Amino acid sequence: MEENDISFKIRGCIFKVYNLLGPGLLESVYEAALVFELKKINLVAETQVPIPVVYSDIKLDLGFRADIIVEKRVLIEIKSVENIAEVHHKQVLTYLKLTGIKLGLLVNFNSNEISHSIYRKVNGL
Repeated sequence: MEENDISFKIRGCIFKVYNLLGPGLLESVYEAALVFELKKINLVAETQVPIPVVYSDIKLDLGFRADIIVEKRVLIEIKSVENIAEVHHKQVLTYLKLTGIKLGLLVNFNSNEISHSIYRKVNGL
């Protein structure tokens, strides 16, 4: 399955979670609910995946983690904040670069309109 096909299915799950839970909850709640929905449609979803940082041929032992990686091809970063900041977009792009994953979704569940709060980020796709 290609990244765009996976992304389409992920978006459907995001809408379902948002419609059932609404805005204003903790990121961990949305993460758990989204993974539940992804697994219901037979997608492999890993949570809190460590992201290695290699600097000058040395692997640094840092605590970066991707919220969700789906089918080892799409990274999802979940937020539940008042406003998405530029740093959140840069965070996803950096995570894509470090993991070699080509497609990322930045999602802010603390929104009045979820369709305007899903941001697609690409790394050489």
